[in-house]
Amino acid sequence: MASARFKQYSVLSANTIAFTICFMVWTMFGEIGVPIADELGLNETQFGILTAVPILIGSLVRLPLGAWTDRFGGRPVFFILMLTTVPAIWLVQFATEYWQLLVLGAFVGLAGGSFSVGISYTAKWFPRKQQGTAMGIFGAGNAGAAVTKYVAPTVIVVLSWQHVANIYAAIMLITAILFWFFTYSNPEHKNPSSVSLREQFKVLNDPKVWKYCQYYSVVFGGYVGVSLYLTRYYMMEYGVGIQLAALIATIFVLPSGVIRAFGGWLSDKFGAHNVTWWCMWSSLICFFFMSYPHTEYAIHTRDGGAIEFSFGLPMWLFTVLLFIVGIAWGLGKASVFKYLSDDYDRNLGLVSGMVGLAGGIGGFMLPIMFGALIDLTGVTTTIWMLCFGFTGVSVIWMWWTERRVPILTRDRYHQPSVRMTEPEQ
Repeated sequence: MASARFKQYSVLSANTIAFTICFMVWTMFGEIGVPIADELGLNETQFGILTAVPILIGSLVRLPLGAWTDRFGGRPVFFILMLTTVPAIWLVQFATEYWQLLVLGAFVGLAGGSFSVGISYTAKWFPRKQQGTAMGIFGAGNAGAAVTKYVAPTVIVVLSWQHVANIYAAIMLITAILFWFFTYSNPEHKNPSSVSLREQFKVLNDPKVWKYCQYYSVVFGGYVGVSLYLTRYYMMEYGVGIQLAALIATIFVLPSGVIRAFGGWLSDKFGAHNVTWWCMWSSLICFFFMSYPHTEYAIHTRDGGAIEFSFGLPMWLFTVLLFIVGIAWGLGKASVFKYLSDDYDRNLGLVSGMVGLAGGIGGFMLPIMFGALIDLTGVTTTIWMLCFGFTGVSVIWMWWTERRVPILTRDRYHQPSVRMTEPEQ
């Protein structure tokens, strides 16, 4: 019989691999969508919708899946979820109309719901002092987006985009079978059946849940949204081909996914707030510079001449800033869930589903908004202006609710004492 320690690490390993594959499938339209858009003559907004529909569905199902995980356990829920996506992935290769791709994309998007299942299933196998690290390791499965950027463009160039769907369906089926044989169930990890779903959902009345939703919509929603659009952005802004664009994009996608494990360790050691605070500020500063479009200046001189010069981020400098953002968001994805494991123990599946839903909604909205902004303005860097704005909201909210309150408390209890005297007669 397997020891408790063996079960812990077997579940962690199987969960992480399964989540990596699910994330790889969840983001595949970011790559196969490029040749599809060329074949069907889609504009940028339509391309954004195509890549975003799977993200929306995967986000919406996170809340019920998280609640079911608390009730029935992570093993059966995760296994059934993976099997459910296989037919839709396989059928994508036969789609010839835009609406068909949207419908199948919705079913493929169920793979994104695996996060709220796996994060709760993983955390409950570990003591609280190790949960940040364990959830960070599991969350490193975000690197599945980077796997897609390596695999899918190569398959597209060598074979066709249709073969990507065929291969991914086979990979998902094999992963589901292996997952079942290398995971375990623990009845103690389930909520008592006497606890109704209505009682479980009462935790969503806590305003802190909504604050954590905002944080996660930046670090995870931004990660997903940018990952989906990044290959196309490099092609539009710097004129490179799909393989090179996807390869460069992994400089953002891969480190951001892998470093999440380190973010969990940092959160265990230094606290969720400190890690999240510096992650938000780092990305905000980078977005300030990334937002600046290529601009040409002309200074008119008194003799009628002009001094002309231009400014714009070269591809290497843009990529360096993007890499920093990826690292910051990778750490932040882990630190936000450290908040949750600290504050919500019994309802971790439900709350993680809610926060994951918010992050996924951000990932759904951003590609559409990116495409719409570019269609409206013709300026590609407007997408970084948008990222700067919603990151700034999180910085202000965090300061107002987490850093300002200790300052006010300190000032209140450290006022110089004033001695009261009787008024003169």
